[in-house]
Amino acid sequence: MAKEKHAAQAINFRGIVLTNRPIMFSNDIGGFEHFERTVQKLQKMHGMNDVIVGMESTGHYWFNIANWLMKRGIDVVLVNPMTTKRNKENRDNSPSKNDPKDALVIADAVSRGFYTLFSPKEDAFRRIRVIVTNREHWVVESGRIENRIHRWLDIRFPEYRKAFDDIFSIRSLATLRRFPAPSDLLQLAPEQMVKIWGEYMARPGGLRGKNKAIELQELARRSVGDSVALEEDKWELRHLLDEYERVRQIIDEADGMIEKLLPEVPCSDLVRSVGISLPATAAILAFGGDLSQLSHGNQLLRKAGLNLAERSSGKYKGKIKLTKRGNSLLRKHLYFSVFHLLSHNHTFQALHAHNVEVKRMTKMQSMMKLIGKLARMLVVMAKEGQTFSADKAQLPLVA
Repeated sequence: MAKEKHAAQAINFRGIVLTNRPIMFSNDIGGFEHFERTVQKLQKMHGMNDVIVGMESTGHYWFNIANWLMKRGIDVVLVNPMTTKRNKENRDNSPSKNDPKDALVIADAVSRGFYTLFSPKEDAFRRIRVIVTNREHWVVESGRIENRIHRWLDIRFPEYRKAFDDIFSIRSLATLRRFPAPSDLLQLAPEQMVKIWGEYMARPGGLRGKNKAIELQELARRSVGDSVALEEDKWELRHLLDEYERVRQIIDEADGMIEKLLPEVPCSDLVRSVGISLPATAAILAFGGDLSQLSHGNQLLRKAGLNLAERSSGKYKGKIKLTKRGNSLLRKHLYFSVFHLLSHNHTFQALHAHNVEVKRMTKMQSMMKLIGKLARMLVVMAKEGQTFSADKAQLPLVA
């Protein structure tokens, strides 16, 4: 798959190459039709009735050709990029890499059955996946901006965090906009600061507001922050705050779209019943697919790359590690879902306590075990159409 031109190779089920040269076609409707005509010509020439088109599931260039072929009634399968990487020397005993050779390796893998079926998801799943993917981009961007604001404070006003546990609260953001540096704070009276906060907050004053203003001024008097080129740095901070608020608004809009669309996605109400957050529910269904179609929770773990792998040979026993060969967003949200449940779900709190105190697991080992339990629980709930029940969670017996 490539941005402008795709490369294809044709082999039969015995692994015999059917073309003298690779099939090159452009990434547009003319190229797609040329590819289809070439395939039909090869079928007629070799007396073959069925065809499977395999492609690597990397990047995004394969989406359009895969959907177009499916609509034309041609079976499409996906080959894991690691399969291509591991087998690229099988044909010619050379580590060289190019598009025609990769196409031949992929075709060879398909002929031997090393592929997964490509089946376009329902529209609701595809829509929620697009929203979740786009939302994640802005979450990462928000984190980048937050880090730069933290850096600004570390240099200009390192004592600031003693006054605000959350520097992105409404009062803190108002402070950073209007009087971010120690020198700015010392030019104002506490009453003036409270009045300025009133432009951003419904209830800025009272004893708490006045005490906060006095605390900030005390920290400003003892600050060791750098004041050289301060005005230039304050210019950057203003733009960082503008960008932060813009990005947070985009994330809020994405959350609103998710909340509106999620009821259309099968099993969403069942996943939410466990206590999983809205964004995490959307991510689990977007990348896990229809959970009721899975036969076991381990399939969901494999999709997330949370299945285990061990390297052993003879007497050597290697450590068991996560494969991490799956969707990173699904993996992330399954982890943080359990992290969230340990604070809000009594069932998971009891299971975690039993793992740590009775089974002597480390907290991280218990977390990973609970991720597996959550995955299996979600699949069973989806298949049976039942919401979460603490009575069916197999709580440990207490002596």
